[in-house]
Amino acid sequence: MTEQTTPVDDMRPVEDTTQVEQEASAERDEPRAAEPQAPVPQPEQPTVVAEAGTEAGAEAAVPPSPVAPPVAGEPEVPLVKVKKDRRVLRAVLRWTAATLVFAAVGSSVAYGITRMERTDVPGLATKADGRWDYPAIVKPPLPSGSPGPFAESNKAGVHSADLRKLLLPSPKGAKADPALRGEDGWLAKKSFVAQYAEKTDRDTVDQVLTDHALRHIAARGWTTPDGTHTQIYLLQFDTAAVVDLLYQDEFTNWGSPGFALRGAASMQSDEVFAGVAQLDDIARYTYTETKPYGAEQVRQAYLAAGDTLGLVVQSRKGSARAIPFQQTVVLQSQLLG
Repeated sequence: MTEQTTPVDDMRPVEDTTQVEQEASAERDEPRAAEPQAPVPQPEQPTVVAEAGTEAGAEAAVPPSPVAPPVAGEPEVPLVKVKKDRRVLRAVLRWTAATLVFAAVGSSVAYGITRMERTDVPGLATKADGRWDYPAIVKPPLPSGSPGPFAESNKAGVHSADLRKLLLPSPKGAKADPALRGEDGWLAKKSFVAQYAEKTDRDTVDQVLTDHALRHIAARGWTTPDGTHTQIYLLQFDTAAVVDLLYQDEFTNWGSPGFALRGAASMQSDEVFAGVAQLDDIARYTYTETKPYGAEQVRQAYLAAGDTLGLVVQSRKGSARAIPFQQTVVLQSQLLG
């Protein structure tokens, strides 16, 4: 038997030669398969250089080629340049221009509304509620180094500013009441006492003011075109403690004032005014004349503000309106605060 040798590069284990010959004969007898077509050449992929700091062994991603290479044997299809539809472009431009116009118009309208008075804007107009047109309310300056009436260091609650400058100014169109100007701006005590109806009340008020060392009375009055007559009195004492005593024990009660004014014999607490916001540090009692009243209705309010006792009185033929009264009392309270 002839010895068979195995090539060096064949790393398979040695097999039986008879079996090998049979397999080789079978392969020769089998029909040959068609040869595969040559592979389509692929374009070279660009070399990607890893950035500094890339870990060893990490592979950089290579973006795929946007155009596939032609397949061998297939006809190339020429690229056709797509023509943009000018109608679409024109429509886009028209809508963009319209949007800009609407935005500009909307901004102009919004700006115009903010510059208008509320009563000039349709749908937002507020009907006049009877408020008066007062000038700008400005508190007078304090003497140098003097604290405000409600400063923590001002234990006596003293108003250091000139009391006459703490009076509320008259509204636009009002006619001043010369009887309340007094002498050099100060009203005599007897003029204040004279407004109370009963003689016994006038005597009592006169004595009370003397006993508690009244310092000054500043007053102002006016009549508005609608016929409302307003009187404001500011009575100044030495300390806030004196005013608190007079306010609680002499001039006010829960249901009615301590002393009746002329032309207002029957007064009761003003429940409508109770809902109006009250300023800090300012005590307030408000009253309104009840029906049946005479030719005029009277409203009045007492204020306790530090060393100052205030009285606001309004009267009007028929009925005294609530809104101007509330407005006047609140503004006077602000000046005393």
